[in-house]
Amino acid sequence: MLKEGDKAPSFKAKDQDGKIYSFGTAIKGITIIYFYPKAMTPGCTAESCSLRDHYGALLRHGFNVIGISPDTPDKQKKFETAYQLPFPLLSDPNHEIMSKYGVWGEKQLYGKKFMGVIRTTFIVDKGKIIKVFNKPKTKIHGEEILNYFNLPIT
Repeated sequence: MLKEGDKAPSFKAKDQDGKIYSFGTAIKGITIIYFYPKAMTPGCTAESCSLRDHYGALLRHGFNVIGISPDTPDKQKKFETAYQLPFPLLSDPNHEIMSKYGVWGEKQLYGKKFMGVIRTTFIVDKGKIIKVFNKPKTKIHGEEILNYFNLPIT
């Protein structure tokens, strides 16, 4: 997995509207890239809604938000619509972006091992990773990010 100080890999992927979204070092502002396992599941919904609820404050402080999961653009669109998510949700069904960031890996649940998305958030500024949340607190993740940077929540 990438760590703080590493260069953030660039990528291209389809968003929830089927448009190609590109991320590279030329992106202005600080970018929050959060990887989540599956749209419409409780933890992923809580995390996304926390970022949505704090989106105004994040924007005011110069942050961009990008969500990435293996879901199809259609599933991402349903997720966006159901929870009124105001940021791009990118589809990575072949785990190419996740592999670049080191968040596609072996997981274990109830004693069974399987490959899946390791829920992680990267904060990127000027092409470098400045913070990694390895185990984000899904219900308060937006607040968690603002608190880390000592920024007002409202």
